[in-house]
Amino acid sequence: MTSTPRAVAPRAQGATVWLTGLPSAGKTTIARLLGERLKAQGHRVEVLDGDEIRRFLSAGLGFSRADRNTNVQRIGLVSEVLARNGVLSVVPVIAPYADSREAVRRRHEKSGTPYLEVHVATPVEVCSERDVKGLYARQAAGELAGLTGVDDPYEVPENPSLVLPTQQQSPQESADAVYALLAERGLV
Repeated sequence: MTSTPRAVAPRAQGATVWLTGLPSAGKTTIARLLGERLKAQGHRVEVLDGDEIRRFLSAGLGFSRADRNTNVQRIGLVSEVLARNGVLSVVPVIAPYADSREAVRRRHEKSGTPYLEVHVATPVEVCSERDVKGLYARQAAGELAGLTGVDDPYEVPENPSLVLPTQQQSPQESADAVYALLAERGLV
């Protein structure tokens, strides 16, 4: 009996798209729209939502700088592993500190995995109006301290791959701009 060699499918190109910005900036909405489009085209995609990750992978962490860094590094590791294995990993996470995001970037570079940092650059006033989770209202009422961009720092990315001014474009237009970046880089 002779066996016929099976054709090996080409390995899909993975990458991480890291969406960083203030609470209520639109990160998760953009990530979900982008993820749906990529899945519809047959790409392997995972959206690693920061809130979901915090509930499961980072349960027990608080919001100190050290805990936020630990959370970002955990998400960065999961994303890099997925991306290294051919998955387009879309990561909507506040990730307020530049050094934490840089460590995630270096992890990707070390493994030769594409990493695109997208700044969802929504002004705090617009985020406060959107207030998807009621965080800004709670902070204004004195019920919440340490809100990123209000009474806790958010370090704006210095050299992001893309800046999305979401107050000037729809969520779909923002997702389309990220898709165009992926296409420009040959990742879709």
